[in-house]
Amino acid sequence: MPPEPPLAELERSLMNEFLKRRGYDLESVHTLPEAEAHALLKEASIHASGRLEEVESRAHYLDGLHDATRSTG
Repeated sequence: MPPEPPLAELERSLMNEFLKRRGYDLESVHTLPEAEAHALLKEASIHASGRLEEVESRAHYLDGLHDATRSTG
């Protein structure tokens, strides 16, 4: 089995957070009718992707600050 991408666990956590706010988790969402489960998982995935983009943007911003500090320090 290949290793998971570095942010896979964070993505799952973010999806779970989204689903919990709606009264579900990754397991219980599958008790819904297929179309409803699919729509909810799609929303959770979009939410997680957006949050991951925020995390990555902040990481790049901080890297830039650290690089600037090193070059002027």
